[in-house]
Amino acid sequence: MSTRSSRSMVTFANAFVLPGYSDELAAGEYEIVVEEELLQSLSFEAFRRTATYSVVHGKGSQIGRTEQRPITEKDLETALRRDRRIDPD
Repeated sequence: MSTRSSRSMVTFANAFVLPGYSDELAAGEYEIVVEEELLQSLSFEAFRRTATYSVVHGKGSQIGRTEQRPITEKDLETALRRDRRIDPD
């Protein structure tokens, strides 16, 4: 089975939380990793998303620690929409 990963960056103007995690994340840029697998038995190439992760770099006493936190595409979109609503610009 063939898999692929893609990376993108999202920016939060305000502190935010993601469902399933108790800590508040600071405003700033966050890397998003999407993993997909090739769908077999099709006459054309198509991929299905299998996982989405937010990469969180430690701050303060956690500097040097990096986590890949599993999230859903829906939770990420909801957090970004919420951030745009609170953004003072």
